[in-house]
Amino acid sequence: MRAIVQRVSRCEVSVGDRKVGAIGPGMLILLAVRKGDQNEDAVGLADRCAALRIFADGEGKMNLSVQNTGGSAMVVSQFTLYGDTSRGNRPSWGEAAPPETAETLYEVFVQSLQKHLGPARVATGEFRSMMDVALVNDGPVTVILESKARTVSSGGP
Repeated sequence: MRAIVQRVSRCEVSVGDRKVGAIGPGMLILLAVRKGDQNEDAVGLADRCAALRIFADGEGKMNLSVQNTGGSAMVVSQFTLYGDTSRGNRPSWGEAAPPETAETLYEVFVQSLQKHLGPARVATGEFRSMMDVALVNDGPVTVILESKARTVSSGGP
């Protein structure tokens, strides 16, 4: 699994003219599920996101997690994070998990994050929907997390 985590002052997700989620200070997590990912990937990545120290302490150092600050998290599914453009300009989505698998692991991730933050502090987008994501990036601070190291085949002679 891959997560792009952005520290935000606020974030809102809409589908059409319907607002499906909104948070104040916290983090936006763009989440993608890769073929072969399992429940332990979702739980482990949620644990890492909850504990990620990207918020300033009293001295201005990034020493606090969203758990420490009382902030919220917005989780948005984004299979396009596994787009591969190594063979041209049109991305291939071959590494992304099928929607049924991805949705199940997305839900496991959200439930695990809710265990850390509480359900009221975790908002979500709408899986398999065209979403408008409006955010104010705070910093900006953006971090990429992977659930586990993947080896890449060289494919060469």
